Amino acid sequence: MASATTRQPTTISVHGGYELAEGGRWVGDRYIYVDILTGRLFELRDGADQGPRQLARLDVPLGAVAPVRNRPGHWIAAAGTGIALIGADGEVEWLDRPEDHNSVPSRMNDGVTDPAGRFWAGSMAYDGTRGAGSLYRTDHDGTVVRVLDGLTVVNGPAFTADGTTLYLADSAAGTVHRFGVDPDTGDLTGPETFLQFGGDEGSPDGMTVDDEGCLWVAVWGGGEVRRYHPDGRLLHTLAVPAPQPTSVCLHPTDFRILITTARHGLTHPTARSGAVLTAPVAARAPETRPWRQG
Repeated sequence: MASATTRQPTTISVHGGYELAEGGRWVGDRYIYVDILTGRLFELRDGADQGPRQLARLDVPLGAVAPVRNRPGHWIAAAGTGIALIGADGEVEWLDRPEDHNSVPSRMNDGVTDPAGRFWAGSMAYDGTRGAGSLYRTDHDGTVVRVLDGLTVVNGPAFTADGTTLYLADSAAGTVHRFGVDPDTGDLTGPETFLQFGGDEGSPDGMTVDDEGCLWVAVWGGGEVRRYHPDGRLLHTLAVPAPQPTSVCLHPTDFRILITTARHGLTHPTARSGAVLTAPVAARAPETRPWRQG
């Protein structure tokens, strides 16, 4: 079956003008996202007339968050050089800052919680030094474990609903790898190369897996979002009126997608660069899982 392309579906949910919006996740009745370089966390209430509300502002870059189970208003975050807890009052408690020991200045980037309640997040060097990025897993006891190294710009991480498969992008290499996951321990097997982007296609950025097990990929520099079958077939391409989409989030009940975008690095940004966009799609996905502490 040939893939289809939708070219004019998007509307603006938040004008924003964000430098580097990322990490879009659905939590309860709210859409959560960050503006990485300004360290800000936002929520957008479903069906509410008011715009986004700022929940926290850190003095370091904020890559992604997930809620903490049984602690309303608390978040686990990939931030600065490590993993932190953000309290309901905005106070920050560091679990670990492993990137303090990197040989080049680095920061945390994208992150997500797996179905077992572990938090996974990647890192990158500020200057994009090849091989300086890592993937970390934060276990239930708060221990931060380096799982992979030798990466460059770690993005994605996205899990299947049963927690047995991890998709991970290295944006600088244009690759999406697929790993097997032991749901009990978080140990990885593999990887296999699931996707390899050509130089003129853009780069894989944020990702999510829908209820049918298909992978959605934001294509940074390509101005589109793609949906792939687990066998690697491209099923659908959604054109985005901004060249740098960064993350994708499928609503858990409505058939729509929310897409963060960025202005960062653009000489001539479009009117929608740095906005949060939405479009109707024929797919849904579970809301983000909480980090399970203890």
